[in-house]
Amino acid sequence: MTKIAILGGTGYTAVELIKILLRHPHAEIVAVTSRDEKMPHVAESHPSLAGRITSRMELFDVERLLARGVECVFGCLPHGASMDAISPLLQRNIRIIDLSADYRLRDPNVYAQWYGESHHDLANLAAAVYGLPEIYGDEIKNARLVANPGCYPQTGILGLAPLVAGKYINVTDIIIDSKSGVSGAGRTPKLTTHFPECNESVAAYNVGQHRHTPEIEQALTDIAGEPVEVIFTPHLIPMDRGIFTTIYATPYRAFTEAQLLDLYRVYYANAPFVRVTSRIPATKDSAYTNFIDMTVRVVRGRIVVLVAEDNLVRGASGVAVQNFNRMLGYDEKAGLL
Repeated sequence: MTKIAILGGTGYTAVELIKILLRHPHAEIVAVTSRDEKMPHVAESHPSLAGRITSRMELFDVERLLARGVECVFGCLPHGASMDAISPLLQRNIRIIDLSADYRLRDPNVYAQWYGESHHDLANLAAAVYGLPEIYGDEIKNARLVANPGCYPQTGILGLAPLVAGKYINVTDIIIDSKSGVSGAGRTPKLTTHFPECNESVAAYNVGQHRHTPEIEQALTDIAGEPVEVIFTPHLIPMDRGIFTTIYATPYRAFTEAQLLDLYRVYYANAPFVRVTSRIPATKDSAYTNFIDMTVRVVRGRIVVLVAEDNLVRGASGVAVQNFNRMLGYDEKAGLL
């Protein structure tokens, strides 16, 4: 059993992570931290865990985690807070899977531009591996720090990977249109996610300015071997969970839908959590699972890729456990089926 600590146990990603790890055959949760000085029981913060976990949340303390034999830490802290907690853990040879955005962007100047603050852990930033198993799986195995990908970027990156890898499309003429459930905004109350504000309404936000844009472009550039540019527009949908993404790309030659489906099936033949379907997926198909579903269509000479995932499981906690399995040498599917 690998002893686990979870940093920042009060949010949506933390509760999903705890649920997965409680059924994982090789993981033991020995600590859940919180910045709440009241130190509530985990099940007080997450009533769905009543009867499943009895521990109380605690303040973050590196020495206490070491004394309990913690070998791997999942960071569920807000952006900007992770880098302060993670650096001392890495110094003590604890492996990290960080669910914040602090280590996703390799270039600290890009991070500062999109997140509005300087990155102050440059040494670990340079060593971090982007945690998208279907693309960076071999690097994840040996990583000490994995930067878990964002929820939106996974749909865009995996939806486009077969096309940019084969150089089949114009990589500067890509549109990614995404819709997310309200849980994607996190558990902290905000006016825009207040029920009377978002129910029975759909709205775009951060048009041309969303922080996931450089994350998508960075990974697609790695895959393509040349700079990739996308127009990414997110929307808030009045549902609890799920992401649906529609991608529009311009091919260099004509394809049939059958050819594209074959291309995608071959590309993801060894990816246990990518399901290439002939039908159009829906968010309910992948809800509460680590699967990401996609299909491809041809419309007036354009390629249209349609992708659905659960934003809390595949989009965050589930893929974090998938990364954990690769890092520790366990079956990639352990705890996730």
